[in-house]
Amino acid sequence: MEALAHIETKIQEFLKELGSPLVLDLSAHLQRGKMLRSKLALHIAGECEECILLCAVIEMIQSASLLHDDVIDNALTRRSKPSINALFGDKNSIMLGDIFYSKAFCELTILQENYPMIPRIIANAVTTLAIGELEDVELAKSFNPNESQYLQMIEHKTAALIEATAYSAAFLAGKSAEEAQGFRLYGRNLGIAFQIIDDVLDIVADSKTLGKPSLSDFKEGKTTLPYIFLYHKLNENDRMRLKNAFKQDLQAQEQEWILNELKAKDAITQSLALAKHLGNNGIEAIANQSCDKLIQIMREMIERDF
Repeated sequence: MEALAHIETKIQEFLKELGSPLVLDLSAHLQRGKMLRSKLALHIAGECEECILLCAVIEMIQSASLLHDDVIDNALTRRSKPSINALFGDKNSIMLGDIFYSKAFCELTILQENYPMIPRIIANAVTTLAIGELEDVELAKSFNPNESQYLQMIEHKTAALIEATAYSAAFLAGKSAEEAQGFRLYGRNLGIAFQIIDDVLDIVADSKTLGKPSLSDFKEGKTTLPYIFLYHKLNENDRMRLKNAFKQDLQAQEQEWILNELKAKDAITQSLALAKHLGNNGIEAIANQSCDKLIQIMREMIERDF
């Protein structure tokens, strides 16, 4: 997609403006993802100059959040390659994230005159994202059986920026306030469903495809949705067994037990059903907008295997 290359070029322009060879060197080691948020904005607003700018800002914010996230999680890889903190240390990763955030906000002000809503939408989303990070750290302290707390956390941490992207792009596209709310709901549901699918893939995808061992989330202290659903279907003894396995380097027998129980108790099926329900609600929110590409994005995201 040619527009994605334009976004990458715009990001490089922003970084070169900083006049720091060190920033350029560190940034060259970043692993760019699927650019889901940019694709979303482009399908809503088209490849206009303002949309390319918005996408570049969003991608820089997303990169900044991941740089900080990898430090918080002590993650040494990002998309099967060494993370910035693994290569250059936590301090450099945190500071590079701060630079990305700051430069993104600086460039975001360009949209203030013609689209005064957009900088506030994005800024609020970044605040919400940070709150989500804080909630994630808090929930990781012990096994969390609370579904609503987990869903709130991923709405904040994962969905907020996707929601803000769709919402902002709708204003760029000249949509009314009411129509923009539909895109906002679509983005929120896409973000939550996206994370739920990630939760499931951590369990069912093979290690080579995933780029990390199976059940990594559970071992690292994340009680994701399938484990929460499983917990409430187990008897007291098995609930204790599951909680005792939390954050542990699991033996093969214990790992096999958890995998078998997740499948036998339909915890994975239940998680997928919720993701599909959210996806369908998101599609329904933009049903009158003739957005076949967005419907395709939602369906492909739910059906993906990586």
